[in-house]
Amino acid sequence: MGIAANELCQHVIRPTLLYLGCHSPSAEALLLGSAASQSALGSALGDPHGHGLYHISELRHRQLWDQHLARDPDLASLVRGLASQHAFLAAPHLELAVNLRYATAIAWMLIEAEHTTLPAADDLHGLARVWRRVFHPQGRLRDFLQAWQHCVVGQYRAA
Repeated sequence: MGIAANELCQHVIRPTLLYLGCHSPSAEALLLGSAASQSALGSALGDPHGHGLYHISELRHRQLWDQHLARDPDLASLVRGLASQHAFLAAPHLELAVNLRYATAIAWMLIEAEHTTLPAADDLHGLARVWRRVFHPQGRLRDFLQAWQHCVVGQYRAA
């Protein structure tokens, strides 16, 4: 069983987006739908292809730091501030599985790195297209829509 959608949003996604200075209903819905699609909101944190709520691979995690965050020291410092002080140095990829706010910040940075225009928060097909582009290029839009229906509908209240 994963995390309740409304609680994930209220305690992890929304505060992380606010901390990063990029909160919007669309960003919130996209991250929530991505977590639903990638890990059933935390029901399956381990995957051979990636870690945590968003199943981010070690390679993508490393590339994001090397090719995106390293170019913006202030942003890198902001994101690094969410990571555990000592654990991050010993096992940075483990942070994706055990630190929900850090994983959410990295997921958002992956979205930002794509320079994607976000659809409206209630445009599930548009959100699904962004999810597929950023997180699961081989995914089917219906996978996102089904995950939303199964994990989110009836639980989530946008801010």
